[in-house]
Amino acid sequence: QVQVKESGGGLVQAGDSLRLSCTASGGPREFYNMGWFRQAPGKERQFVAAVSPTGGSSLHAEAVKGRFTISRDNAKKVVYLEMNNLKPDDTADYICAARDRIGLGSTTIEYDYWGQGTHVTVSS
Repeated sequence: QVQVKESGGGLVQAGDSLRLSCTASGGPREFYNMGWFRQAPGKERQFVAAVSPTGGSSLHAEAVKGRFTISRDNAKKVVYLEMNNLKPDDTADYICAARDRIGLGSTTIEYDYWGQGTHVTVSS
């Protein structure tokens, strides 16, 4: 069973930056396609970004394009979500997921393993 774990959330002010980290361990593969999603209270889980096992391909949602960047350091086995120019609307639980299939995914059904999430609050 793959265990996914996020860290790095917190309380920041609008315009600040924050970097989230995610690790995936315990499965048969060394590296997976990884994705970040977010979920605000009362709202559906929303795709944020995805990155391939090598880091050579990535995908970002339109809502965060130009502000958020997904990357990975395979030597450290960590996936990052760098978030810049944060806005109050970015307030949400940020959840990391691993996909044990070929290709990037942008919907929840395309991911197989999920973390518990890390909360980000952006104050105005």
